[in-house]
Amino acid sequence: MAASSLNKTKIIKKTKKHVDRYQCDRFNRVAKSWRKPTGIDGRIRRKYRGLPRMPKIGRGSNKKTRHLLPNGLKKFVIENEKDLDVLLMNNRTYCAELAQGVSAKKRASIVEKAKAMNVAVTNGHARVKKQSAE
Repeated sequence: MAASSLNKTKIIKKTKKHVDRYQCDRFNRVAKSWRKPTGIDGRIRRKYRGLPRMPKIGRGSNKKTRHLLPNGLKKFVIENEKDLDVLLMNNRTYCAELAQGVSAKKRASIVEKAKAMNVAVTNGHARVKKQSAE
């Protein structure tokens, strides 16, 4: 059983839609990442009716709950058993997530060690061979 989270604040994710830069769909030279329009005649900057709105500071998540998973813990990527030792004192703030390149054999030993250390693992069930009932 993994330790419970210290965070008791309700997690509210305000918005997930990424705001694209104005006219990024029209020109390849205009990247998708948001840039504030600065032109003297810019319709977006002047906030004309019927045009996309610029993002505001209120779009962000609560600082206490930012980067939290639904279980109330933050994610920490583990690549070997040694990385797991970092979470020994922080098992109520962070949970382990096994990296994509970790093999099935090492994955099983890391999950076993995490259970002994009382550290939550988000993807501990991945790449595990099912035992046959014999």
